[in-house]
Parts: sequence; structure tokens; C-alpha cells
Amino acid sequence: MGLLSKLFDSNSRTLKRLEEYVKKINALEPEISKLSDDELKRKTSEFKQRLERGATLDDLLVESFAVVREVAKRTLGMRHFDVQLMGGIVLHQGKIAEMQTGEGKTLVATLPAYLNALEGKGVHIVTVNDYLAKRDRYWMGPIYEFLGLEVGLLQNNTPILERKKAYLADITYGTNNEFGFDYLRDNIALSADHLVQRELNYAIIDEVDSILIDEARTPLIISGPAKGDSRIYKLAIRTARYLKKDEDYTTDEKTRTVSLTEEGLRKAEKFLGVKDLYDFQNMDLAHALLQCLKALNFYHRDRDYIVKDGEVIIVDEFTGRLMFGRRYSDGLHQAIEAKEGVRIREENVTLATISIQNYFRMYKKIAGMTGTAATEEEEFVKIYGLEVVVIPPNKPLRRTNYPDLVFKTEEEKFEAVVKEIEKLYKIGRPVLVGTTSIEKSERLSKMLKKKGIPHNVLNAKYHEKEAEIIAKAGQKYAVTIATNMAGRGTDIVLGEGVAELGGLHVIGTERHESRRIDNQLRGRAGRQGDPGSSRFYVSLEDDLLRLFGGDQIKALMDRLGMEKGQPIESPLLTRLIENSQAKVEKLNFEIRKQLLEYDDVLNKQREVVYSERRKILTMDNLEEIVQKILDRVLERFFNQMSSQEMESWKNMFLEVFGFLPSNWEEIIAGDNFETIKEKLEKVIKEKYEERKMKFGEDTWKEIERIVLLYVIDKLWIEHLNDMEVLREGIGLRAIAHHDPLVEYKKEAYQMFQDMVNTFDWESIRYLFNIRVTEETKTANRGRRS
Repeated sequence: MGLLSKLFDSNSRTLKRLEEYVKKINALEPEISKLSDDELKRKTSEFKQRLERGATLDDLLVESFAVVREVAKRTLGMRHFDVQLMGGIVLHQGKIAEMQTGEGKTLVATLPAYLNALEGKGVHIVTVNDYLAKRDRYWMGPIYEFLGLEVGLLQNNTPILERKKAYLADITYGTNNEFGFDYLRDNIALSADHLVQRELNYAIIDEVDSILIDEARTPLIISGPAKGDSRIYKLAIRTARYLKKDEDYTTDEKTRTVSLTEEGLRKAEKFLGVKDLYDFQNMDLAHALLQCLKALNFYHRDRDYIVKDGEVIIVDEFTGRLMFGRRYSDGLHQAIEAKEGVRIREENVTLATISIQNYFRMYKKIAGMTGTAATEEEEFVKIYGLEVVVIPPNKPLRRTNYPDLVFKTEEEKFEAVVKEIEKLYKIGRPVLVGTTSIEKSERLSKMLKKKGIPHNVLNAKYHEKEAEIIAKAGQKYAVTIATNMAGRGTDIVLGEGVAELGGLHVIGTERHESRRIDNQLRGRAGRQGDPGSSRFYVSLEDDLLRLFGGDQIKALMDRLGMEKGQPIESPLLTRLIENSQAKVEKLNFEIRKQLLEYDDVLNKQREVVYSERRKILTMDNLEEIVQKILDRVLERFFNQMSSQEMESWKNMFLEVFGFLPSNWEEIIAGDNFETIKEKLEKVIKEKYEERKMKFGEDTWKEIERIVLLYVIDKLWIEHLNDMEVLREGIGLRAIAHHDPLVEYKKEAYQMFQDMVNTFDWESIRYLFNIRVTEETKTANRGRRS
């Protein structure tokens, strides 16, 4: 039996078990519908009491779902379909519910959100953008509020006090970035008053594939300015333009790597006026040159980024949205700024970072919803332990998916797309056209303007406007051009008379590297049993076929002897295209898996550092922590002292403790090292107590906290950046037949041990040497009040 049929059988068995639950929920409907509003409202306190008496959430599932369904009818005029109840059960079980577009996933989430919120530990509903978080919070909020639960909302500009309140609510809506960055901000906070998150309990992730797979290649990073000279990028870009591709340097488009040839290195050194580009003092310049060569060869304006108001803004490769505030790391953004002739901003250092995978794996339970997850089930299971359950649609699917039309050139392909749009526009049938970039959207728009066809272009800049246009894309004569993912999460409802014309027709102007994203585009048509159709237009010049299709497709096209403008439809060709997509999907899975394997090493260290930091930040008295640090330092100090000549003892002591006992000569004159050690240890601890008395207990507590936080933050930032350097260079170990990941783990462990030892040493050195002025004391008193 094949894997697919096994999965299908397993899904069928799961659906049968879900149907049993649905029967029980439906059986309660007549009884629940007779309850008055007040009786329904009292159900929340009744459920909470039952939990206190030992009932589990599973025990309450059937009745709580019946209650939520009834409240949804009364507050929103919406009644959960049976398939929506099934989706809700799957989410409560910590799995992924694959439900087609238009099946009402937003309403589905209310069922497990209410049930899990009864424990009082918080439920996070995670969306892909601020607009959807706000829309869903206010759309679904009346259900929860009717039942006495508090609902919170996180937006990009939510102030800290509002954030704290939002996290204390029973149910909190927000984006993956807001939740993830709040976690990082909590772990660089300088005051316990600035902490916003509770322990991470349960997350329901809408568009789960977009967040846990597409976004997983980009870790969340909080950066700060670094010391460095950005002017070298102006020099580097001039050099990069002077060098000739394939003669002075080689490129690999698949991996986006650049290497200088011997001749290129010689020419670059001559142009820059340096003797050895790879000399230590020229390393920054060498790095900037390679980044500028990457910027020139692999990063294209209006595809990978746009230039707006003198600023380079990244375009998300999956959604086509502008990623305001995000910057490419490692000097690449500066290289693109130099290429485009805009102001080059300072490079940043990483203050805090976590991968999307590791952030969501910290929750006790996660679940997700999407229209397309089954093709990535292996990744969901391996990385997140999330099974995928495919929920049948409420009404049978009536969409026709036509075979791909393949053209020799991109120009012929776009001409054919315009002809198809023109034909459908004449009869009033709505068309949604998906493109892979802003540049392609604008190209198609110009062609349609020449034909006099009115249309809307979505460049994924404003979510509200985007959702409004997408919602109207099903009206008669509507022609909408959008990047593949624009307006995701918004339903396209057919206008009057459109169903009779065949419903919405979706055109894909290129196959995406992931079949799942193609399926999402197709899924825009044929919602809730509506008619609809879809077709993809492909050319041999498309990136996917050019880079991963190989010569097989070209050979087939040549054999078929295609004429200009003549497309072909061939099952063999479609299979070859899907094989190309499968190759890229596998490559991308490996990239994400590798990112996670490396981040797992850092994650264990992050857990230790953040846990220790949280103690320093929140404990009232740090005396016990400081005492342990001092004991460790003393042990190491005396071990070092015992192995050194007596002449160097004085300097060693002064360097760490910043003072010399008045009877130093007398102490070290002893014959027995153990006696010397005991006397010095006594003097050190007396000196520490003396400093505490001098500053006063309250002030000294604050000094201890400030010093420990300063040292841990300073060292952790340095460590993060050292780990980044290690990660970049570790691949070279493969040349010597060493496993880079094993080498990375070994070196990372040693670096972390060194950091911990340095933390102890530096903390004690600061505590014994710090001077506090009266102004500082006053400022600290003011801050505490």
C-alpha cells in the first residue's frame, strides 16, 4: 500500500472518530438552545468549577462546543457547520485542520479557544497580519464576551501597558511577529515592570503553513547599531562594478554564493590599493566586496526589494508584501543601499534572536488551520509533532483545474494571459490573476491598460485596502492582479449572476517553487460549493524551470517543435514541472531543517541565559546568586594563584578585587597555601560586606541587579555575534571531512562555557570596583519610585 493511500485511510478513520463527537454535540443542541442568555452565560463559571473538581478539558468538549455554537447563533447570526465542529476538535487535540478556502476557519477557532481559555492560562490566536488580527478579534469577540471572557488584541503600535493587559486576557489575538518579538523584548527588559508575556500555554495558528514553514527561514532578530564604517560599501560597490562576471568572479544562482577568481582577487587588490585583501586588517573590506557582488547578481529591484523615499524595503518572497523595518543581515542590506545609491545605514549587531520554529515549540500545545498543509505533512510532524487532518468541505468542490499551458518565452506567456483576461472580461466573468512579484504585476497591468481593461493591482502594501479589493474580486467584470498571497485570509464572495458565468477564474502567471502556494492560489475559486476554475501559464524562462527544470523540459519542447505563441499541454510536461517543484520543496525543507538544527544548539544556551536573566530581573534579593558567583570565582582565582609565581599574586588580586589588604605582605608570608587562601577569602568577603554597608542595603541590591544584567547582556550579545561568525565559517570544515554540525556543537559548547566563566569573573570585578556617584543614587531612587 502506497504512502498516500495509507494517509488517506488514516484520515478516514480520524474523520469517523470526529463524526462521533459531532453527533453528541448535535444531540445537545435542542437542550442548549432552550437556555436563557443568563443561563448560557453561567455555563462558563460552571465549567470552571468542574475543572477545579478534577474534570479535564476533554470531559467538557462536547458541552462547551454546543454552548459556543448557540452563542455564535445569538451574537453573530452564524451557526457552526458540522465540518467546523470537526475542525474545532482537531485544533483542541493539538493538530492541524486542513480546511478549504471559504470554510469559515475564523469561526472554527472560537470553539477550542473558548474551551482552552477555561483553564485561565491564556490562549493565543496567531494571524499573518495586523489587519486580520484586528478584524478577527472584533468579529469573534462578542462570542467570548457574552460568555464572560476577556479578549486582548496586539497590534504593531500597541503600548506596553496595553500589551500587558492583552496578555492577561483569556484570549489574545496578534501576529506571529508580535508574539515572537514580545518574547525577545521580555528577555532584554531592564525592569520587571516591562515584562508583558505570561508562560506560553496554547496557540492556534491561522494560515499555519505560512507562519511555520514560509516564515521559518527567517529568524526573529532584535538588533542594535554596531561600531563600524559603512563608507567601505561605497568603495566595495565601485570595485564590484569594475570586476567582470565569469572572468573575475563566479556565481551560483541556486545557493546565491559568489567566489573571486585568482585574477579577480589581483584586480580587486589593485583597484582598492591594498596588498592583501584577505589580510586581517582588510577583512571588513573583503566581506563588503562579496556582499556587493551578491547584491549586483542575485538581488533585483522590484522583485526582491523596492526603493521608496530613499530607503531599500524588502519584498517578502512568499507573500509579495513589503517588510517595513526588516533589513537583510550581515552587510547585505548596506551593499544593496550602495548599489542603489541611497544613504547607507549603520550595520547592526544582534541583541536577541530566536527562530520561528523554536518560539512556537515553547508553547505547551499548538494547533493550526490552513487550506493547504497536506503536501508539507512530513515537515509538520518531524519539526513540530503536528499531524494534519484533512476536513471535508461543507459543500462538494465544483472548481475545474485546467492543465498548465507552457510557452517557450515569458513574452508569449504574458500575451496569452492578456488574451484570456480580455475574453472573460467581455462576458463579465471575474478574473483573479496571481503573480510572483510586484514587477510582474506591474508589467501585466501596463499590458491591460493598453487594451483598455479596467483592473485593480494589489502590491500587498496595505492590508485593509488589500482585503477590501480581494473581497470584491468576485463581482461582475472584476479583474484583479495580485501577488500570489495578497489578501490571504479574506473570502472572495461571488456577485450576482457570476455563478451562471462559471464563477471566479483564477490565472497563475508562474508556478511557485512550492506546490502548496499554487494550491492556495487555486483555492481562491470555488469556495463553499461555488463554481470556479483555474489555470497556470508557464514559460521556459520562468525561474523555477530555468533553475530546476534541467534540460529535460527544453528537450521535450524542442522535440514537439513549438511555434511562436503556440502553447502545449502535456501530462508528461506537467509531471516534469511538479518534479521541479518537489526538488525545490526538498531543498527548502533541508534549509529550514538545517537552520533549526543550528538554532537548537543556540536554543539550549538561550534557555539557560534567559532563565538566569529572568531570576536576576524578578528576584527581590540577589544575595544567594551573588554568593554562588563569588564562590565560583574564588575557586578559580585560587587555582590560578596556586599555579603562578608569588610576584604576580598582587597584580592578579588587584585586577579582580580592586584593593589590597593592608596586611598583604603578612598574609602571603605564610608557608601553607591553604592558610593564605583562607585568610584572603575572609578579607574578600569582609570587603564585600563593607561595600554593602557603605552603599546601604537597598542601593546595593539595585547595584547588584544592574551589574549582573549589564554583564549578562553584554556577554550574550557578543556571544550571539560570535556564534553567527562561527555558523558562517563552519561549512569549510566539510573540506577536511568533518561534519560541520558536530564541529559547531563542540565549539559552541566551549564558547558558552567560556562565556559563563567570563560572566562570573566580570560580575565580581564590577561589583568590587564599581563607583556610584550621588547623582546615580538619586536617579535609581527616582526610577524605583
